[in-house]
Amino acid sequence: MPKYHVYGVGNALVDLEYEIPEQLLVDLNIDKGLMTLIEEERHHELLDKLAGLTSRPCGGGSAANTITAVAQLGSKAFYSCKVANDDTGDYFLNDLNASGVTTNLAKGALDTGHTGKCIVLVTPDAERSMNTFLGITRQYSVSELDETALQDSAFVYIEGYLVPEINARAAAVKAREIAQAAGVKTSLTLSDANMVNFFKDGLMQIIGDGLDMVFSNEEEARLMFGANSIEEAVTGMKSIAQQFAITRGAEGALVFDGKTLHEIAAEKVTPIDSNGAGDIYAGAFMHALTNGMPFAQCAELAGACATTLVQQMGARLSNEQMKTLGTRFS
Repeated sequence: MPKYHVYGVGNALVDLEYEIPEQLLVDLNIDKGLMTLIEEERHHELLDKLAGLTSRPCGGGSAANTITAVAQLGSKAFYSCKVANDDTGDYFLNDLNASGVTTNLAKGALDTGHTGKCIVLVTPDAERSMNTFLGITRQYSVSELDETALQDSAFVYIEGYLVPEINARAAAVKAREIAQAAGVKTSLTLSDANMVNFFKDGLMQIIGDGLDMVFSNEEEARLMFGANSIEEAVTGMKSIAQQFAITRGAEGALVFDGKTLHEIAAEKVTPIDSNGAGDIYAGAFMHALTNGMPFAQCAELAGACATTLVQQMGARLSNEQMKTLGTRFS
């Protein structure tokens, strides 16, 4: 049995989440529902314009959210990332440690600089729009990979948000290669429509000859393959992954176990905040998958976690909430 159920590869960010009216997105010239990379100057400009509003900080980074969910549900998780020796980096590391996640980071060996932050703007329709200052995580590279821990894992989980940075993309490719050589199963999240729109070739470099598992929402899957229908998107996903999950919001999810396509219904709820929903879905799914649960049941647990999350603010559930959800499907 491997030491870790899931080894995560991704960015390390602290989210600053704001509830705002729709018009403010227009006033701030922010693309709704997407993740936009910004420089430090723009980051401070936005913070200045949001100064009258209250923000909720929480640990973030897409794959970090996923790996946290894996650990909260009781699996062994490792996260490869990069933070700076600053207060934000301390917050991020303490947050991971509190969830039981092992990392490649040692506090005394951290570099100077700024830990990445993501300004998350949530409108009344529960849609989240993200503006991300990567900070030191922009320097993420193969040197952040712990090859021994990766080789001693059941799955590697790679974040698609790494694709814009050349060194980070190279690290993602290297992680996939190490995993495949060691017989570790491989997985990827496409992450965001902008990643697919602007960096499809880079995503295909990470995918290589194909992965064991891919996570995507419907928009990302359609964009990835130029699909005009969900059926075409499913066909495309079969060309890059042995198994996959396509989330469809209120319509639930389509999950393919390698033989059968399962349609999983979604519980009808009124969402408040969609930030992190895809991340926690993937984390719950990976926990269930690496613990031998039937594929459709993996999707049911994942859907229950995501449904619970969107009914409150923030990108993560508490350890207690996750434990309760895990018990329902054990």
